[in-house]
Amino acid sequence: MAATRKKSYNLGMKSAFTNPIEQLSRRRFIELAGCGLAATCAPRLLASEPSPVAPTFPEREALHYAALDGGLVQCRLCPRQCVIADRHRGGCGVRENRGGRLFTLVFNRPCARNIDPIEKKPLFHVLPGERAYSIGTAGCNIHCKFCQNWDISQARPEDLPTPPMDANAIVQAARDNGTKAIAYTYNEPTVFYEYLTDCARAGNAAGLYSVMISNGSIQAAPQEALLPLLKAIKIDLKAFTEKFYADICDGSLAPVLESLQRIHRHGTWLEIVVLLIPTLNDSIPELQRMTEWVVTQLGPDVPIHFTRFHPTYQLRGLPATPPETLLKARQIALAAGCHFAYTGNVPGLEGQDTSCPACRKIVIRRYGLQIRENRIKGGKCEFCGANIAGVWS
Repeated sequence: MAATRKKSYNLGMKSAFTNPIEQLSRRRFIELAGCGLAATCAPRLLASEPSPVAPTFPEREALHYAALDGGLVQCRLCPRQCVIADRHRGGCGVRENRGGRLFTLVFNRPCARNIDPIEKKPLFHVLPGERAYSIGTAGCNIHCKFCQNWDISQARPEDLPTPPMDANAIVQAARDNGTKAIAYTYNEPTVFYEYLTDCARAGNAAGLYSVMISNGSIQAAPQEALLPLLKAIKIDLKAFTEKFYADICDGSLAPVLESLQRIHRHGTWLEIVVLLIPTLNDSIPELQRMTEWVVTQLGPDVPIHFTRFHPTYQLRGLPATPPETLLKARQIALAAGCHFAYTGNVPGLEGQDTSCPACRKIVIRRYGLQIRENRIKGGKCEFCGANIAGVWS
């Protein structure tokens, strides 16, 4: 049953992004072009097939959109900027035009909740050893062929069990379970922006940090409004070429780089993960360009995690990443000037401890997701007193 549902999701999303203009009559396209929309938004016009209104979904109007002529709306949450007809949805599958107003269909509707070590995100410089109350919903604004959570990220909300749970209930559950943070994860949190902001505000009021696990595809205005609510963000930098983003993720690299720079300027704690996929994004020249960009544009204290790919979803024909590739990527990052370069998804492999950039002694020892030793006191190296960048308390 799951495989059958997944096929229907993929067909819907493909029609949303690869041939959207085919959904328009020639006359309607000319009308839009006359409004100036065809030049700027044509790749995302009428982003999905008509969708039945699900009466169980709450009537929560979405943020960050504009009403257009003819009952159309343009979503301005992410770089896709979908132009959506009445009773249609954007490419994420969770934002629907209802009579010229855009509504979110995943407000207060998590389909995944769990308690995770914060190292699993991975965030290695945020509250080591603590746990995060993690939530996610249906939907995503890109479509990675290697997505490990494709069963929810590529799903529609009506196809998943989503019992209502508002922000206050999330905060209470996080506190009842002794967690120190709420993590927005599993799918792309940008698509449940309204729910995220409510939970982050309620969590902050209760003394809980909010951390976002994201692909970085978000527009400037919504991101700048969100950043003050977040203590940390982990961005999946999928690759360092537009070709990879277009062919493998149905996305774009440039908006992600802009997003990373905005996070850095704001000062929100940032960590980057690069899933290295054999033959697709693991070449030495690409890794050199990527790590040099991170160090020069974001600074040497931004941790970079190079993690192992395991065959999944639509890339089952590729092999798992050799551990040697992770180690080589780490050395490239260190040579570029990165202070904190890690390996991941291979427990026990070199590159999972945190070393002080000043004295080079190990200040946090890890095995997998477990903290074996922590020698950071008050944000400083216990051995030499140097500051260690991160969120430690």
